[in-house]
Amino acid sequence: MTQEATRPYPVDELLSAVRLEVAAELRSDGKDNQKVALSKGRRTSSAEDRHEYLFQCRRWQDGLDGKPVLVRPSRSTDEWAEAEAKRLPDGNVRLITAVDLGNAPANVQIREDDAAGWRALAERLETVGQPEHPVRVESAGWMVGRGNPRLSSERSMARWVANWGSLQLNSGQRQAVAQALASEVTFLWGPPGTGKTDVVGHIIEGSYRQGLTVLFLAPTKVAVDQALERVCDLLSSETAFSTGLVQRAGEITVPSLQDRYGEQVDQDRIAARLSASLDASLAERAEELRTTRAGIARHEKVGGLRTRLATAQLQQTQAEQSRDAAHSAQHSAHREIAEQTALIEKIGVPRGLFSERKQRQLDNARAAVASGRTRLESIASNLAAAERTRQRSLTEATRLRSALSAEEAALSGLPERTVLVSRADLLQQEINSLEEQRRKIKDAVRLQCRVLGATVAKAVQSRKLLDRVDVVVIDEAGMVDLPSAWYAAGLAGKRVVVAGDFRQLPAVTKGSSDRKATPAERDHALLWCARDVFHAAGLVGESGSVRPDARLVALNTQYRMRGPICDVVNTVAYPDAPLSTGRGGYSRVPFNPLVDAPVILIDTSKQRIAGRDHRTNTVHEAAVHELVRGLQYEGVLPGRKAESVPAGEQATDRLAVIAPYRAQVQALKSSLTYRFGQSYEGLVDTVHRFQGSQRPIVILDTTAGSGRAPGFFFNGSGLSSHTCRLLNVALSRAQDHLVVLADVEHLREHLAAGSEALRMLDHLEAKAQCMSVDQLIPVRDAAQLSALSDEELARPAFFPADEVPAAVQWDIARATRTIELYSPFLDRQPVRTWSAQLAKRVVDGVQVTVKTRAPQEQTTEAAAERVQGLVDELRAVGCLVEFRERMHEKVLILDGSVLWHGSLNLLANKGPTDLMMRLTDPVACERVGRVIERARKERAAWNPRTTGRGKTGVGDSTAEGRLYLDVPYADKDEAKKQLGARWDATRRKWYVDAAKVSREQAARWLPSS
Repeated sequence: MTQEATRPYPVDELLSAVRLEVAAELRSDGKDNQKVALSKGRRTSSAEDRHEYLFQCRRWQDGLDGKPVLVRPSRSTDEWAEAEAKRLPDGNVRLITAVDLGNAPANVQIREDDAAGWRALAERLETVGQPEHPVRVESAGWMVGRGNPRLSSERSMARWVANWGSLQLNSGQRQAVAQALASEVTFLWGPPGTGKTDVVGHIIEGSYRQGLTVLFLAPTKVAVDQALERVCDLLSSETAFSTGLVQRAGEITVPSLQDRYGEQVDQDRIAARLSASLDASLAERAEELRTTRAGIARHEKVGGLRTRLATAQLQQTQAEQSRDAAHSAQHSAHREIAEQTALIEKIGVPRGLFSERKQRQLDNARAAVASGRTRLESIASNLAAAERTRQRSLTEATRLRSALSAEEAALSGLPERTVLVSRADLLQQEINSLEEQRRKIKDAVRLQCRVLGATVAKAVQSRKLLDRVDVVVIDEAGMVDLPSAWYAAGLAGKRVVVAGDFRQLPAVTKGSSDRKATPAERDHALLWCARDVFHAAGLVGESGSVRPDARLVALNTQYRMRGPICDVVNTVAYPDAPLSTGRGGYSRVPFNPLVDAPVILIDTSKQRIAGRDHRTNTVHEAAVHELVRGLQYEGVLPGRKAESVPAGEQATDRLAVIAPYRAQVQALKSSLTYRFGQSYEGLVDTVHRFQGSQRPIVILDTTAGSGRAPGFFFNGSGLSSHTCRLLNVALSRAQDHLVVLADVEHLREHLAAGSEALRMLDHLEAKAQCMSVDQLIPVRDAAQLSALSDEELARPAFFPADEVPAAVQWDIARATRTIELYSPFLDRQPVRTWSAQLAKRVVDGVQVTVKTRAPQEQTTEAAAERVQGLVDELRAVGCLVEFRERMHEKVLILDGSVLWHGSLNLLANKGPTDLMMRLTDPVACERVGRVIERARKERAAWNPRTTGRGKTGVGDSTAEGRLYLDVPYADKDEAKKQLGARWDATRRKWYVDAAKVSREQAARWLPSS
């Protein structure tokens, strides 16, 4: 029987869904991920399914160190491939992948592999059903409505929860704790502000006192830490708390938990504390071993000195003996020479009868004298050598006697060497034993744990966090994908508690929205991965309404929001189960006339300025900037570069700014960093980042209005839709004041009838304090500028179209360093008008840069010559002209600090047509310039044109003052936006006003002859 055939239901379904998530991640564009560009690659080695490359890298992200990555060629839309990347000391990057990128890939990009967690989960699911597997299928099955778990209610609550009778818990909260402590499974529905964290804390407390081991899980590190801090408050008086009763698996991210209980819950710190006695014993024995070895070394040194002294004394004796022998030989040689010399003198000159014999005697005597003298020379040399050796040995022996005397004195009181050697061996054995105990200290710490907190991802990806798990508590379960929730619940041996709100943020998945997947695959991913356990267990119907079920306990009294804010939240997310308010109507924010109502709607409809897309909105950014400025003026928020701000009065203590899209968040962050003079982490972010947080004042920037449609955030409809969930979280973060920025007309034009977002607008317009954005951002005329103070000039302001030229002229006259003018189109009269003014500024030393489309983008030779002539005119007065292919931005930036934003066509016949906005914000200027430079070219810049002089290539397309265009469907929005094109239903063609739009401006869409 195959392993697949033995897997319990619904493992195969879950496994397929997880694999779809992996595939979706590899097919995604990764636009939400930070990417690193690698260039000039070369292959360094290659083997089967393994290619190693070396790339150059200009900007590395430290966050990628040690993490799996994905790679694909730059600008490619193909699937990503798994890879390993390592930054080398020289700045290059080594990349290893199974995909063949070629021998010399010019440019690739890498990003973090978000599919790694899904792969790990798939590996765990593949083994479910095998012997000794940690997943208990019965417990896991409760998450998908299987089985018949025991349901009951504990009556002896005082036994399990300290001070049960006096706790400030309402009836619903008490019911939830009692049911969870007596049932095999409990689903706790906790809408925002209903005290779910306190209830979960008491459930964990009671489970511990029942003698059970609890594994507490949540989808994010912050959620784990916040709940675990509450558990620590409840169990900190327990005797075993200091030795690891409650522990945190993984990094602690919430500072208050780290500061208050880090010593008791951080596993490394617990191990360090428990090993302190071992460390002391190790240090003591290590010191004794060092002393013992020093004694052994002293014994060995004395022994060495004695050996060397004996050697020196022996050398001295031998030298003296050699000297005496040399003296004796010297005397013998002298005596022999004297005797032979006397014989020579006695013989004299040989004569007579025996002259020959005398001659022989004489020769022998002379030879003996010569030999004796030679021996004397050798003896003298030996004698000198012997004397030198004797002196050297004598000196060495004297030195060694002195050293030996000192060392022998130091040996006094030391044990014998053999005793010390035996002691050293014993100490080393003890040290080895203590080190082994220290290595096992983490196992001992784990055995001490009765409540362990971890993220869901860590629990499902780790082989074993605890030796035994009786209770699994999953908090914020609405944010947990179904495969992870099923697996995590299966770790419970006796009880599962699921807490969360299925109308807040859903799990982050991609399979159900993967456009490259088949409809059947998307449906499968939606059913078996994107669903939360409340839906999978059958507690929520298809419409999103709650079904009556004994397994579910709902908390329905909230203590966070003032009543009017709660009414908004009820309208959006809880119309079928409205929350009641259990707090007073007071505000903890100092009174101020700017934000003085619980709910405020700021309508930006009348001051709409078109932008690049729906993900940013400059008007809303300016409105938030002005709200913050006003709150600073009123003393609600700290001023610019404020120092020594008291605790509880920091910007992040009182304010949260929430936007639906990351691009708007980045814009707001930059703007408010400039406003405060410093960056505040956690002040501005997307909805997801604020899950679990709350602030006295919340500004919800809906952002929609500058693009064609509101975007994905507002597309959903229904209580289970992502729109309902996202709005619910965003609105319910507010405690005392909720400010909603919305282009009401734009939203009403696009929102589906009956959608939660539309219900929110209806409620806000009926119940909230309503104001127009021009009550925050003034509408000015050009004549006012010269009379304004520097502070007022720094404020954002709207200008009607007919006031823009004069106001811009005033700003140009005041520029001192740079003028950057972005104008896609050039026409003769505007160029001559403005070039005269720009020429004066060039003479004054101001650098003037005009960025426009190249003449070659014109569709006719005549138009190209005309535009080239206008470019030459601008250059003649000293302007620097740069060409940008297919540009459409119309922006003016002065001195890098003043920004004009909107339909600013200064150098074209079609000048400003709408309301314009003037901002004084260096950060915004820098950001706009950066966005323009990085704008991608999505299609061909212009249509091919004939190059022969005088051949226009267009027929007569003008009729009744209308210039008719040939606009493809894909270009219709751009034609409307750039030229104000309109649709002629009779002719079924797009047209523009021929008096306002020249053929050159519309050349791209002119019909060919």
